[in-house]
Amino acid sequence: MPASVAPWVVFMLLWLTLPVVTPVRRQYETATESMISLNPPWTAFFQGEKVTLACYRYGFRLPQKTKWYRNGKALREITVHTFRFSVSGEYQCQADDLHLSISVHLHFDEGPLVLRAPPAVFEGEPVTLRCHAKESIAQKTLTFYKNYDTLKPSGQRSQLLIRHANPSDNGVYRCSGKKEWSWSSTSSNSITIQVQELFPRPVLRARPSQPVDGSPVTLTCQTRLPAQRSNVQLQFCFFRNFQARALGLGCSSSSELHIPAIWTEDSMSYWCMAEAMDAQVRKRSLAIKIPVQRASADFQIHSVPALTSVFEGQLLLFNCSVKGVPGPIKFSWYKRDKLNKETKTPKSSEAEFKISAVNSSDAGDYYCEANNSRRNFVSKAVPVTIKVPVSQPVLTLSTGKTRALEGELMTLHCRSWRGSPHIRYEFYYEDVFLEINSTLSGGGASFNFSMTTERSGNYYCTADNGLGAQRSEAVRISIIETTKNRRVTVAAGIAGGLLIVAGSAAGVLFYCWFSRKAGGKPAFDDSRDPSHSEPQEPTYYNVPACIELQPVYSNDPKEEVIYTEVRRTQQNCKHAVQKTENRTPRCQMAE
Repeated sequence: MPASVAPWVVFMLLWLTLPVVTPVRRQYETATESMISLNPPWTAFFQGEKVTLACYRYGFRLPQKTKWYRNGKALREITVHTFRFSVSGEYQCQADDLHLSISVHLHFDEGPLVLRAPPAVFEGEPVTLRCHAKESIAQKTLTFYKNYDTLKPSGQRSQLLIRHANPSDNGVYRCSGKKEWSWSSTSSNSITIQVQELFPRPVLRARPSQPVDGSPVTLTCQTRLPAQRSNVQLQFCFFRNFQARALGLGCSSSSELHIPAIWTEDSMSYWCMAEAMDAQVRKRSLAIKIPVQRASADFQIHSVPALTSVFEGQLLLFNCSVKGVPGPIKFSWYKRDKLNKETKTPKSSEAEFKISAVNSSDAGDYYCEANNSRRNFVSKAVPVTIKVPVSQPVLTLSTGKTRALEGELMTLHCRSWRGSPHIRYEFYYEDVFLEINSTLSGGGASFNFSMTTERSGNYYCTADNGLGAQRSEAVRISIIETTKNRRVTVAAGIAGGLLIVAGSAAGVLFYCWFSRKAGGKPAFDDSRDPSHSEPQEPTYYNVPACIELQPVYSNDPKEEVIYTEVRRTQQNCKHAVQKTENRTPRCQMAE
């Protein structure tokens, strides 16, 4: 500021600048209008007095050139920024190429009384009206009027004090006085007082206007001070619903309130209040509703290696990242198995989760959970399938025997006890491919064939699930040749059977002879003589039943020889009494 500018000039300058909008926090200031000041700082004078007007750029900077205007007409161009005037009228100035300043009305009165007042009055401020009189007017007779109403005098009769200006103080003011020893009064000039608003009603703004659950919010209580009163200090308070307690740390000089995190339960009405402490002006904003949106978490899960090729024994690494969720965030990892059982994995307080060497039990669905101390957000499940190579398959026979008769149905069963599906089984005979059979389960595969002499030999199978084929141990299957062995054994069986039959017949004959003798008849009795004519019924005692011998074949699976077993079955003998000449009884045996 130039040293020639006195403090009271600066004060007057603030009164007479245009009402440029200035943010409370002075984040930006734009002023393209010229500024005018008065010395002395009022607009009414006695005739013959002079007033000095000064023109400045914004910020009290001196212009390079100045133009002056009276009643809208340009005066002669003056290069200095100050000029003295003594003629009534409306005055303006232009500093350099800026816009014109506001109009200042100067009044020079010829009477004995002059009412002096500031050029601008703002709400809440103290205002002093001064009634200046020449010596001929008695001070004790001075009286103030508002809209023709007499006002009560204050302490000093030459001054009228308005402690806190408000719109009710608007009106036309004047003063009057009397000369000594005179009954007539003299009136001063009239001044119109129009109390201006110190700052408009504040407006509350939320940034963002629709915050997400848990995100930060900045509340701004917006208002403005006129350039003439840009030095006024305001303080701001923020409230929620109809609570009497201010949010945050209470009222402060900042027009902003930062809320680190706002939640859905904080979806309420908010309002603010701006207050000028010195001027005792306080204004409240309208309430606004801040709708807090439920957060939508955007999860990204990356794995090394890719989940489509995780082999047993490999290192498996997960990394979970999330967008849309305000922090700080704590991560947890969970695994869901085939039975829908959920398990929290250890060491899961970070976004990264690692399994040093996976095995088949690590298969399942994995998902991560993000927690920001107020909410839990869960990602979609990621399926993990562990690829396990097949173990060496085992080839078995359904009968459990490696020897078979010709034409007997044989079933080979091949199974790997470990290995991830899908498993492909192949059967071979003496390195000759027989059949392919695949399975998704662990039941293995089977191959059926009818045994022939040509199919005796070594059999094996292979199992493969794409991670390397495995071959079973070979199983040798042989056929039992029954044709040659059966001829020998059957012949021996028949011969033995005949011997038994012959022995049995001899025994029967001997028994018949013995019984005959036991009946009291001599062996050489007449009755034995064929010439004996008297018929006689033969009598038999305890004659054993005739015995039929039948061969039954059986074989030992461990031997190649077929044995023949002859069993005895009893059946009734058919005895007949025949009249023969020798009258000898005969026993007929069925074959």
